[in-house]
Amino acid sequence: MSTAQVSHWAQLGETTFVAGIRFLCAIERWLGRWPFRLCLAPVVMVHWLGNRTARHASRDYLARMQATQAVFVRTPGHWLSLRHFFCFAETMLDKLLASHDRYPATRVLVEREVMLQQMARGEGGVIITAHIGCLELCQALAKHVPGFRLTALVHTAHAEDFNRLLKKLNPDAQVRLQQVTTLDAATAYQLGQRVAAGEFVAIAGDRVPLHGGRSVRLPFLGAPAAFPIGPYVLAAALGCPLFTLACTHAGRGYRVCFARLCERVLLPRAQREAALIAHASRYADWLQAQLRNAPLDWFNFFPFWDQGHDDRLSR
Repeated sequence: MSTAQVSHWAQLGETTFVAGIRFLCAIERWLGRWPFRLCLAPVVMVHWLGNRTARHASRDYLARMQATQAVFVRTPGHWLSLRHFFCFAETMLDKLLASHDRYPATRVLVEREVMLQQMARGEGGVIITAHIGCLELCQALAKHVPGFRLTALVHTAHAEDFNRLLKKLNPDAQVRLQQVTTLDAATAYQLGQRVAAGEFVAIAGDRVPLHGGRSVRLPFLGAPAAFPIGPYVLAAALGCPLFTLACTHAGRGYRVCFARLCERVLLPRAQREAALIAHASRYADWLQAQLRNAPLDWFNFFPFWDQGHDDRLSR
């Protein structure tokens, strides 16, 4: 499939609505998780059958994981793809439970020492994440560390809707979403002020923005894939450390892990492209390692390896 034939992930539309999320969340609250699962099953099945793009993207990803990482006991098929969809759906519930402090803390293992050290110095930073697992559980850090503040940059018009929902569910939430289309000078200045005040800015490193975003193509799970350069340009502009954040399934709960990817992102003019490729490669290696441990936690249900950009750096 050529990139010209592929819709950008941002153009595929959102199928999750705030009202529907609140309804399912209410079912779990009053009736429990198994009634929630019973209500969710037909929804997931219809979505899996009706969304050809997402279904094929799931099968493609699972096949690549098996070919390069051999993480499954047998060749992935329809049933594993359906399990992939169910994992995503249940994670959506956990996102809401985490957002209003109802996910059991005993089921969350938090590895946060690197962040505590950074905060003890009164310094902030940029956190690069991915569309894997349940990142909302970083509230497990915010809840126990006074003063922790996080702004998550998202490329979706639904950010304000989710902000209002999260604020209603948890007025004291210390994680806020900010919609961005491009990282212009005004946005960078605003984010720089927050980092200078000891706050953190989170940005995903696994989706190419629809407008104004350059990318690099790197080997990932056996084939070249596009990764945006925005996180590294932002960290370089702010002169702050770059951290990684993953929150993936582990046992009956989740593992939240913060790690330092780079103390400073330097982009010398003469070696700028090589430096960008090097930083993005470290991120791609980190992402692959996370998926090796939690292969069903990948939630990019679009033709990931076919996404491209006209203004692209090459390796």
